Amino acid sequence: MEKPRKDHQTAVQHILCYVVGTINYGLIYPRRSGEKANLIGYSDSNMGGDIDGRRSTSGMLFFLGGCAIAWQSMKQRIVALSTCEAEYVAAAAACCQAVWLRRLLREVTGEEPRVPILRVDNNSAIELAKNPVLHDRSKHIDIRFHYIKECVAEGQVVLGHVDTAQQLGDLLTKPLGQRRLAQLMVKIGVEELIHGGQERTQ
Repeated sequence: MEKPRKDHQTAVQHILCYVVGTINYGLIYPRRSGEKANLIGYSDSNMGGDIDGRRSTSGMLFFLGGCAIAWQSMKQRIVALSTCEAEYVAAAAACCQAVWLRRLLREVTGEEPRVPILRVDNNSAIELAKNPVLHDRSKHIDIRFHYIKECVAEGQVVLGHVDTAQQLGDLLTKPLGQRRLAQLMVKIGVEELIHGGQERTQ
């Protein structure tokens, strides 16, 4: 804000174009009944995406029964030294959210929810979270981010790999082209609510 540059102006213009282009869109929550819904999360990060401080951005997106119920995009508090570290820090934050959402579901439904599945597109970060031994690649990472190791070891969260092409968290971590953005919007359940001045009814 104090010394804006041309690249900052370009970023703001990108945000405004996104807002204008999606102002009539929203999430659709269809009625469902029957079997217990799975809690599935997607965790992603970009590496050093902040043009000023070179910090990465973490993104998380959680679905319950195929409907998006929680999401977050935020700049990481540390400067990651590798893509693996950036993904690991993002997954640790998503793990905390998954544990909290599971507890909330337990309180609301009075039933024991299924173990949340957290999908990450970086195999190195997954292996790091599953490895109970801290090695050279992770000994410099702040201890609070190793909470994910404990959750995986105790079975509170199941980590799974997802191909980058299927990573829904991309929507929250990096600027996307129009085609990729449209694809991800459909996958997370975003639809046009107002079309040609007419509000959608169900």
